[in-house]
Amino acid sequence: MSAIDRRTGRIRRHRRVRKAVRGTASRPRLAVFRSSRNISAQVIDDHTGTTLASASSQQAGVADGSTGMAAATEVGKVVAERARTAGIEMVVFDRGGYRYHGRVAALADAARDAGLEF
Repeated sequence: MSAIDRRTGRIRRHRRVRKAVRGTASRPRLAVFRSSRNISAQVIDDHTGTTLASASSQQAGVADGSTGMAAATEVGKVVAERARTAGIEMVVFDRGGYRYHGRVAALADAARDAGLEF
């Protein structure tokens, strides 16, 4: 299976998930993007199209030197802290077409442990 086929399949799954998952001002969407090396998360209000909070393993001070599951856990903690300082308690989780497994699940569990509800 080529990389183009995998990417096309992920985009197709993501579109299918997004039919049901919408972020509102009271309950925004926690969207996850995972590359082969990094992971990032954004809290998005889909009505206004604005990002309310975000975190990435590429940002300085978020996941310094850590990779894989450790970086995903750190990103989950940081995005939850930033969302809570923005006044957000509840979100809708958007796995972005990825399996709820590994780094995506680690990010979600860390965000839950840090106080976000979904």
